Amino acid sequence: MRSTSRTEDLVTDRTRDLALANEALQSVNQDLGAFAYSVSHDLRAPLRAIDGFSKILQEDYGERLDDEGRRLVQVVRGGAQRMGHLIADILEFSRIGRRALTHTVAQMDDIVSAALQDLAPSLQGRDLKLIRGQLPPVYGDSEMLKLVWMNLLLNAIKYTSKTDKGLLEIGARPDGADIVYFVRDNGAGFDMQYAGKLFGTFQRLHTSADFPGTGIGLAIVKRIISRHGGRVWAEGKVNDGATFYFALPGVPADLPAIDTAGAVMPDHVL
Repeated sequence: MRSTSRTEDLVTDRTRDLALANEALQSVNQDLGAFAYSVSHDLRAPLRAIDGFSKILQEDYGERLDDEGRRLVQVVRGGAQRMGHLIADILEFSRIGRRALTHTVAQMDDIVSAALQDLAPSLQGRDLKLIRGQLPPVYGDSEMLKLVWMNLLLNAIKYTSKTDKGLLEIGARPDGADIVYFVRDNGAGFDMQYAGKLFGTFQRLHTSADFPGTGIGLAIVKRIISRHGGRVWAEGKVNDGATFYFALPGVPADLPAIDTAGAVMPDHVL
């Protein structure tokens, strides 16, 4: 009895320590998120000023500058614009971590259609074949899941930009209680030994000169899917395309049925 009581005390102590450590970690993460948001937000105004004044210099005084002077002004503008895009992505990444999830029955087919419509300008002039499979619904935040698809589709569009005949495939398959969704392309691909870096913030396996970007898009995908209780991974081969996967729990069987018009369930904020 004494041994059992001591074991229970140890378990209680460890549980309390873990709870305190988890609380401290959550507090640190919240502070870091707030710091990133604040710093990024405050940097936007001076960057806009740098870009704006550089544009004035370029347009109104460009004729008075020699070739090297005009080149340097363009370098300043390009740097300010790239930093602006990076800050916008950091702010988006921070908002995703801070915003409550609103769960409904998310119709993935409709979400992908909306994402593709928004991305239509990026597809203009491209020889890109699109293959779409049927996408089952899940129980999740439709707005955030659209961000997932937007980032994965933009990723595929970007990395097939140097492919003569691009191929983009969207599909899904069951995996036990989960549904696995994927976006496959025949673009630049990547070396599988670096696959673990793909979903990290600011991680890029290609130079910005080859393929522009900030290295935040896939990190946003991972954060959103993780908050839904899912997982992400990727497979690829250099110059032979890539496939990005995410798995989410299917719609719970005990949810009340939705009507045939596709009405969603009442909001549930986590």
